[in-house]
Amino acid sequence: MEVYITIGIYLITTLLIGFIGYRKARKTPDDYFLAGRNMGGLILFFTFIATNFSAFFFLGFSGEGYRIGYTYYAMMAFGTTLAALSFYFIGYKTWQLGKERGYITPAEMIGDLSGSKTLKLIYLSVMIFFTLPYLALQPIGAGYIIDNLTNGQIPYFTGSVILTIFIVLYVFTGGMRSVAITDLMQGLLMFILMGLAVWVISNNLGGFEKANQEVFALKPDLFSRQGLRGYFTEQKWFSLLILWTFCVPMFPQMFMRFFVSKDLKSLKTSTILYAIVPTFLFICPVIIGVFGHLTFPNLTGKEADQILPMMLMEHSPKWIAAIVMVGALAAFMSTLDSQLLALSTMFTRDIYLSYINKKAGFKQQVLVGRILIIIAAIIGLAIAYNPPGTLFIIAKQAFTGFAVLFPATFALLHWKGVTITGCIASIVLGETMVAAIYFGIIPNEILMGFDPIVPIMIITIVSLVIPWPAKNSGGTAKAILPR
Repeated sequence: MEVYITIGIYLITTLLIGFIGYRKARKTPDDYFLAGRNMGGLILFFTFIATNFSAFFFLGFSGEGYRIGYTYYAMMAFGTTLAALSFYFIGYKTWQLGKERGYITPAEMIGDLSGSKTLKLIYLSVMIFFTLPYLALQPIGAGYIIDNLTNGQIPYFTGSVILTIFIVLYVFTGGMRSVAITDLMQGLLMFILMGLAVWVISNNLGGFEKANQEVFALKPDLFSRQGLRGYFTEQKWFSLLILWTFCVPMFPQMFMRFFVSKDLKSLKTSTILYAIVPTFLFICPVIIGVFGHLTFPNLTGKEADQILPMMLMEHSPKWIAAIVMVGALAAFMSTLDSQLLALSTMFTRDIYLSYINKKAGFKQQVLVGRILIIIAAIIGLAIAYNPPGTLFIIAKQAFTGFAVLFPATFALLHWKGVTITGCIASIVLGETMVAAIYFGIIPNEILMGFDPIVPIMIITIVSLVIPWPAKNSGGTAKAILPR
């Protein structure tokens, strides 16, 4: 009963906090979609963190800790610091242009800077296509958590649906303001409760040092640089660091955060905190994954993605497990709400307002956005109904698709010699290669041990800098959509 009470209190509290955003909202597209572009540094940091640290953080990290070992933490910590550096190169210019020209979506900015509707539509299509599988990670994770906490009384998919309904309700009403306010609460919960999870589990195993000694005696490779079964070769390390650097700022829900900053100082503060805080936070789920070998020694495939709730249910009272798993639910909800809002915003602004009803006012834009939130949630649940692979595999495929956009985005923001043809070629050839590797048309053997991201980035950059004949407008296009 305590499990149901804890989860119920959390969901109702989140819904009530979300409604605060609705009451504070002003009736403009800027306010509904971007919280009035007035977010300070601390709240911006928490919304960055809460938006990016999803089901992949709680379940995926612990699952990879189980499958690979502590070296997974080191790679993710370094990668996130490099991603924060890429925030500077993309985020500052994006914030500046958003303030000057009123951009609300990434594709609006790309289309305006290039003066190319074709490039805008390609860019938009990539963002939408790869957001959908990443979107599905959140109800997948929620389903795993609720199924474990209730011992199957609430089945996996029923739990996924319940969580998604609550998120849709507060995003539907309050837009970005509701998302930002709930992100603050959910970010704090993630920090506190993930630390509590490590403390409770390690104490039940006889203490942190004793548990590590026992795991080392059982599987010493979990403590090595390469990890279990030599997973992290030098090529893998290099590949994944490249992946995190290029993909994170290209998530549409992250990209749109660059538009909401109150000023440059707030953006800098949030970026610095983003580079530092994960260094301390990321170790927690990986520790639980490593310790999982002591209690559940023979998990395979997708089973390892449930190691965190399994360990909590085994090594803590139910009420503690329920409280800690509220932190996991916070991670899922804070990412899913941002993804739903980002998808609905892109469809509303880049398709409906651009091609269907160019004179749509605030009420029409918000109505369409709300309908699209529901549609996106249903699509995410449809994918989650039968999960296609481990959380890490699903996430990495989506991340690679996003990373392809980075070179063209960087060039449009910083290089006067960039061409529209080069940008289009960079994205189309890059995504074609993503598909060719995924479907086995390009065999993994020719990658020489690197992950696909390395040759894909080479292709995107080379095709971008080829001296194509037609240059872009140098960022002087004036066609700005109604705000």
